[in-house]
Amino acid sequence: MTSTLMQALTETPEAGGDTMADRLFDLLSEAIINGEMAPGTRIREPDLAAQYGTSRAPLREALRRLEERKLITRTPRMSARVTVVTPALIAEIYAIREVLEGVAAREAANRVTDADIAHLRSLLMSHKSQFDGHNVDTYRMGSADDDFHFFIIRCSGNSALIHILCDEYYNLIRLFRRQHRLVGGRAQRAFIEHQRIADAIADRDGELAEILMRRHIAAALDGLLHAVAASPIAINQGEAP
Repeated sequence: MTSTLMQALTETPEAGGDTMADRLFDLLSEAIINGEMAPGTRIREPDLAAQYGTSRAPLREALRRLEERKLITRTPRMSARVTVVTPALIAEIYAIREVLEGVAAREAANRVTDADIAHLRSLLMSHKSQFDGHNVDTYRMGSADDDFHFFIIRCSGNSALIHILCDEYYNLIRLFRRQHRLVGGRAQRAFIEHQRIADAIADRDGELAEILMRRHIAAALDGLLHAVAASPIAINQGEAP
């Protein structure tokens, strides 16, 4: 385990701060999303407890949260494994994304402030820099603070949408986004689509913002499913629209 991870686990949380289970959840989520814990890997609690230097109680709590968020799954015999990304699972979650993020874009357009629009533009400028002079096939998104979709959902002001998309499904969606490296040219197209969505939100055109967001997510799903069908072995090796 790296010194950074060890520090994250050993720091004493302040009042109201993260618990050990919170930090384990975050670290294990990132390990799964980044491919450090490969899809289908069996979850062995003693090994993880030793690796992260923790007791079983907070680890089990973290694993419970991972299961709730579909990053790990349990078989009928209760064997927990890292989720294997399948076309059926991708289609299921993207169907939810298309509807809910469409609504979020519409509500964001109706509520957005000038400061929000300025920040949305700055996000796009930051993202654009990765394409300048480079042949990039992966749309880089680091933290939630850099995430175009995350910010729009937050701007919607709808607590139910924020909970579902920014809490419950956020890490699973990030896991799926990693697969977009299989889709040639998708990163550049996604950036153009993001610009159009931002323009609609800046114009306070909620109807257009919803339409463009739904089309954007539908296009991402279509390209991803075609790429996965053409290269099934590559799936899960692995962030984009």
